[in-house]
Amino acid sequence: MNTTPNAQRPLIQLRHVTKIYPMGEQPVRALDGISLDIYPNEYVAIMGPSGSGKSTLMNIIGCLDTPTQGTYYLNGRNVSHLSESELARIRNKEVGFVFQTFNLLPRANCLQNVELPLIYAGLPKNRRRQLAEAALRSVGLGDRMHHKPSELSGGQRQRVAIARALVNNPSILLADEPTGNLDTKTGEEIMRLFELLYRQGHTLLVVTHEADIAHHARRIIHLRDGRIEYDEPVAQPALAGLDLSMSTA
Repeated sequence: MNTTPNAQRPLIQLRHVTKIYPMGEQPVRALDGISLDIYPNEYVAIMGPSGSGKSTLMNIIGCLDTPTQGTYYLNGRNVSHLSESELARIRNKEVGFVFQTFNLLPRANCLQNVELPLIYAGLPKNRRRQLAEAALRSVGLGDRMHHKPSELSGGQRQRVAIARALVNNPSILLADEPTGNLDTKTGEEIMRLFELLYRQGHTLLVVTHEADIAHHARRIIHLRDGRIEYDEPVAQPALAGLDLSMSTA
């Protein structure tokens, strides 16, 4: 069951977050005073034109970068100015990443790719294998565990990447243009999988420039020139009324 967001503590809390990149005599203000809350089990799309700041915002939320000014609380912890090693530990524990280009190791099979975050977390081999197998089954790839990425379709490779993102049971699933390298039909299968994950209680943030992908979410945050232009609920989410219980995606 989905919970009422404002009845809980925010999972993500940004206050007056600014990010400035030094670029010669004219520094670039990629984010300009962003404040927002995202709650557990929200499904949020972040949109905006090129240069709007959406990638910078994703990097800060995912602890890949830190603000120049302002504060960021993730799961109740101030992560605004942690060291790189501290951020790496938080990323591995709290954030599951899904990228447009899949970022799979070509010589490793599906199981080995999904096990990677668990290796960094220091889990023993038997436990890693158990969790990786469960994650692959959860995305419909129980029969592809020993295949390498080159033996899979684009949609299957993205599902391996999603399994890898989920295997540590992170607080947030953060997807950057997750359908960008997929055809329309395969992209829709991935969005069905995201809908299932949302219904199971996961918190999803999808960064996209495509309006039809954004409308699978329950809330859209639209950026322009480093600021929030609007932050609104989605009136009719694309898959909200569908029965996905028999979906193979």
